[in-house]
Amino acid sequence: MCGIVGYVGNKQATPVLIDSLKKLEYRGYDSAGIAVLNGEDILVRKAKGALKVLEQRIAGETIKGSLGIGHTRWATHGEPSDVNAHPQTNVSGTIAVVHNGIIENYAKLKAWLQSQNVVFRSETDTEVIAHLINYNYEQSGDLLQAVLATLSRLEGSYALAVICSDYPDRIICARKECPLVVGLGSGENFIASDVPALLEYTREVYFLEQNETAVLYTDHVDLFKSKTGEKVIREPYHVDWDISAAEKGGYPHFMLKEIHEQAKALTDTMRPRLVKDGGRAVDIKFDEMSFGDEWKSAQRIIITACGTAYHAGVVAKYMFEKLARLQADVDVASEFRYRNPILHKEDIFIVISQSGETADTLAALRLAKSAGVKVIAITNCVGSTVSREADEVIYTWAGPEIAVASTKAYTTQLMCLMLLALKAAKIRGTVSGDDYVSMLAGLEQIPGKVQEILDGKSIIQKFASEQFNKGKIFYIGRQFDSATSLECALKLKEVSYMHSEAFAAGELKHGPIALVDSDTLVVAVATMPELYEKIGSNIVEVKTRGAATMVITQDDGGNFKTQADVVFRIPPVSEVFAPMLSVIPAQLFAYYCAVLRGNDPDKPRNLAKSVTVE
Repeated sequence: MCGIVGYVGNKQATPVLIDSLKKLEYRGYDSAGIAVLNGEDILVRKAKGALKVLEQRIAGETIKGSLGIGHTRWATHGEPSDVNAHPQTNVSGTIAVVHNGIIENYAKLKAWLQSQNVVFRSETDTEVIAHLINYNYEQSGDLLQAVLATLSRLEGSYALAVICSDYPDRIICARKECPLVVGLGSGENFIASDVPALLEYTREVYFLEQNETAVLYTDHVDLFKSKTGEKVIREPYHVDWDISAAEKGGYPHFMLKEIHEQAKALTDTMRPRLVKDGGRAVDIKFDEMSFGDEWKSAQRIIITACGTAYHAGVVAKYMFEKLARLQADVDVASEFRYRNPILHKEDIFIVISQSGETADTLAALRLAKSAGVKVIAITNCVGSTVSREADEVIYTWAGPEIAVASTKAYTTQLMCLMLLALKAAKIRGTVSGDDYVSMLAGLEQIPGKVQEILDGKSIIQKFASEQFNKGKIFYIGRQFDSATSLECALKLKEVSYMHSEAFAAGELKHGPIALVDSDTLVVAVATMPELYEKIGSNIVEVKTRGAATMVITQDDGGNFKTQADVVFRIPPVSEVFAPMLSVIPAQLFAYYCAVLRGNDPDKPRNLAKSVTVE
C-alpha cells in the first residue's frame, strides 16, 4: 500500500524524495506529497493525481532543505484530494507525518482531540497522528517520547515517519505490521516503505521489525522498541536484489507477492470492523454505513458484478441465505442491465467492483438507483465512480493490486461480504448471541490459517509441475465449494491459458463426464463434511475414466486418501469461512502452471485490470 520515503543528510532533500517516490509508483497511488524542512519552517507540497502533477506544481519553486519526507497515497479514509494527500500536519504546521496503514480507533481519537479544541482539515486517519504527537510533545517537550506515547494509543496497522521544525537534524519513524526500511548511507540516511526506493543510494538497510521505532540522523541511526523505548542493536542487511526483484519484494512476480499478501490484507479488512470488549470480538461495525430497519424488513438481496467479483457474489449468496435466512439473487452485471429486471424498493442491492469503474457494474448500479432501490458498493478504490454513486460503500482495504488477475481483491471481497452477512444475521435474529460471538472468534483466525496454507505451498508447486500440460481441467464442488470452483477455474484460464471449467459436482454425469479421459485433471473442492461421501463418489467416477485428481479439503480423517492422487488439506474452519481459504491453493496452482508454461502471470494476454467498456 502506498509509498513512504524520507531523507536526512547533506544533499538537497527534494530531488531525492521525488526520485525515490518514482521508484515506488508501481505500488499504486492516487496522490503524492512531500514535506521539507526549509530553514525554520516545514514546507508541505502535495497534489491529487500522478507524481508528475506534484512535480509540475513545485517546478518553479525553490525548496531548500536537507531533511524531508514524502508519500504516495492510496486512499482509505477520505477520497483522493489535495487536502487528504500526505503529509498531514498539526495545526501550526511544525510537525509533519506520512503514514501507511489504517488507524482503527481514529474516530475515537479524533473526537477526543476535537474536545481539546483541535481543528481538523482533512478526512484522513493520518491527521489524527499529527495532532496527537503535537499534544504529547506539548506535555513532554521531547519529540521521541511524544511519538512513543502516540504509538501506545494507536490501534491498527501503520508505518509512519515524523519530522518537526524544532528538531532539524532527525526523522523519527515506526512500524507495526506495515513494512518500513531504513537505508544507511555515508553522511546520509534514508527511509522507504520498500527497497526499490533505496537501491540507487545504498544497499545497507535495516528492515524495521514489528513495533520498532528508528531515529535517523545524518551520521547514524538509533533503533528502539516502541513499547518500552529500549535501544536495539542489530547488524544491517545487505541487499543484493536487482531493481525488478526489489519492486516485487523479492518475489519473481507481483501475482505471487499478492497471493502472499492475503493474510495481511484480510486482517486489514476485518480487524477495524470488529468491536472488542475485554479483548474479545463481540460485534461488527461499519463506520461507512448504517444498519436501519431495512435489514429487518428486507425480503431479498440482489448482488451483481463481473468476473472475479461476480464469483465473490455467488459465494455471498450462500452466506446470506445460510446465516441471515435472506433470499439472495446473483446476476452477471452485463446481463442484468439488459433484462428489464424485477426490482422492489424493499430490496437491498449490492454491487462489487475491484476498481470501482467497471462499466457493466456501473450500469447495473444506476438501473437499481433509478428504481428507488438502496445500493451498497463493495470496492477497493476510494473515490471511484462506484463509491461515489452508491448510497453506501464498504472498502476492502486490500491495497493496490498490480497483477491483472485478482487474488487478494477477491478474498477481501469475501471478507467484507462475510462481515455483512453476519451483521445481517444478528439484526434479523437468525443467529444466537453465543453463536455470533463464536463466529467472530473464528473469523479472527482466518488470516493465520491463510498463512498456514501459504507455508505449505510446495505441495501445490510439485503438483503443478506434474499437471501443467493437461488438456482439460475441471473444478467441481457442492454448495459453497461449487461457488469457489468458479473462481478457481477462472484463475487458471486467465494466467495459464489452460482450458478449465467449473460446475456443480452433481452435474458431472449430466454431460461433462463425456469429456473425461487421461488428458483430464479434476480438482474437487470439498470443505463441507456432510458432502464428503458425495464428492468421493465423483472422484471415483472420473478416476475410473483415467483422469488425474486432486482434492482441496479440510478433512483430516482420510476420506479422500485412497480416492484422489493428491489431497491438499486446508486448516479446519467453519464451512461459511472456508471459501476464503480453499481458493488459495487454486490461486497458487494457476500461478505455477502459468510460469511452467512460460507465461507472464502478471500480464495475461487480452485482459485489462479495469474493464471500463462493454
